[in-house]
Amino acid sequence: MSGTGLYAAKAWYTARLGVFIRWAVGRNVSPDVFTAVGVIGGVVAAGFLALSAEHPNPLWALPVLAAQALRLAGANLDGAVARARGVSRPWGFVLNEIGDRAGDLVVIVVLAHYAGGWWGLIGLAGSTLPTFASLSLAGAGGPRLNGGPLGKTERCLITVLVALTATWWEPWAAACALIGVGGLITAVLRFRTGHAALRAAA
Repeated sequence: MSGTGLYAAKAWYTARLGVFIRWAVGRNVSPDVFTAVGVIGGVVAAGFLALSAEHPNPLWALPVLAAQALRLAGANLDGAVARARGVSRPWGFVLNEIGDRAGDLVVIVVLAHYAGGWWGLIGLAGSTLPTFASLSLAGAGGPRLNGGPLGKTERCLITVLVALTATWWEPWAAACALIGVGGLITAVLRFRTGHAALRAAA
C-alpha cells in the first residue's frame, strides 16, 4: 500500500531535495521549520486556487503547482531532516500530522466552497478518510499506511488540473466527487491492508 499511487514517487522526490536536507543538518535547522513551510505552501496554493475561480486563466495552474510542490517538499523534508539529524521524537510525529492536515484542509476548503452543497461536503469527507484510516490503524499498533489510488499527492494534482481547466468549465463539483469517491476507496484499501497486518502481528 505504501508504494502505490503517486506516493511511490516520494523517495525519488525526497532524494531531489537532498541539498536542503544537507543544508538543514549543517545548520541545525529544526524539522518543524519544514512542517511550517508545508502549511504555508498549502495556504498559498489555496489562495491561487481561489484566484483561478474568480479570474479563470489556465496560467493559474503554474503557481498552484509551485505552491503544492512547496507543500509536498515541506511534508517530505520535516521527517527526512529529523531522521538525518537524529532528532526524531513522538511530538514531531504529531506536529507533522497537524501540518499535513492543515496544509491539505485549507486547499480542500476552497474546492468545497466553489463546489458548494453536498459536493463540497463529499470532497471534505473524502479528503479526510484516508488519513483517518491510517491513524486509526497506527493507534491500534499497526503500520502507518500511505499511498493508494487517491492520497495527498493525487489531491495536489487534482487542484492543479482544476486551476488549469476552470477557464473552460466548472470543475469544482467533479473534483470534489473524485476526491470523495477516491478517498473512500483509498481508506477501504488501507483498512484492509492494516487489518491483515494486525492479524499477522497477533
